[in-house]
Amino acid sequence: MAELPVVLLPVGVDDDALDACLAALDAGTPAGTRVWLADDAQAGPRGLAIIERWLAATPLQADYTRRQRRLGEVEHVNQMLAACGDADVIVLAPDAVPTAGWATQLAACFARDAAIASATPWCNAGEVAAWPRIGEIAPMPGDPTRLARACAAMPPIHPELPAAVAHAVMLRGSARRKAGGLDAASYGSWYAALIDLSLRLSGLGWRNVLCETAFVARGGEGGPCDGDMDALAARWPTWHSRLAAFLMDDPLYESRQSLARRYAAIEEAPAQQQLFPGGDAVATASADHEVGNGDGDIEEEHAAGEPPASRDASP
Repeated sequence: MAELPVVLLPVGVDDDALDACLAALDAGTPAGTRVWLADDAQAGPRGLAIIERWLAATPLQADYTRRQRRLGEVEHVNQMLAACGDADVIVLAPDAVPTAGWATQLAACFARDAAIASATPWCNAGEVAAWPRIGEIAPMPGDPTRLARACAAMPPIHPELPAAVAHAVMLRGSARRKAGGLDAASYGSWYAALIDLSLRLSGLGWRNVLCETAFVARGGEGGPCDGDMDALAARWPTWHSRLAAFLMDDPLYESRQSLARRYAAIEEAPAQQQLFPGGDAVATASADHEVGNGDGDIEEEHAAGEPPASRDASP
């Protein structure tokens, strides 16, 4: 298997969500995958303890950096992306719960079409990439192992999306550089900045697609900061009508139905694979083999080079 891109995880303030996200990364991502946890002075004492414990035990090639003062969501992510140069990366929301094979499937999506600049997996709270119903927030999947297997069996068509969605997105480094990176001066949220970046990528001839062979769960949708939607409307006057038309027409309806049929046809995963209380589960590492490929501030020191190599979890 080819080396996977680095996974960028901006650390959030929700300790429980962070704990679940890190456990899901361990369970559903191949050992040795590079993961960069970048903390914009967000984690508290419990969050730092969770990160330190995870760093000591994870099979992933993980690094952690922390700023002494908060920079802001968009500029923070922008500097993470800049530190990776032209490399392809996956940006994962801090409250996301990836299922088995998710990163492998996203990388395979990029390999199929060099015109793809962003690939977004399905999500229970993914707006245009939401499953089982578009634009709705569904509960966290009760059997993510089964759902991952159903996604992996989907034909890898990779249809167009209006824009990438912030629960998880793979970005092509060369395309991102040509588009100019994120606009931290105009937007306060990664949610809005990602839409703006997607529209610029599309204007340059690149594709923003759905990776229908992968699923990343989330407790709820991301959202804009005050003024973000006005800024989007001013720069992209047709964006809101385009999004509304996509939500109403639902051109991915047949893909959603196909995934539902495949999910229903797979037997339920054994009860011992349910790792989280309350019925929510993260796919076990063994299930990853069942999933096919579908056919100053520490960060500032690395702004022009590779992601950091430090594993220091101290503030």
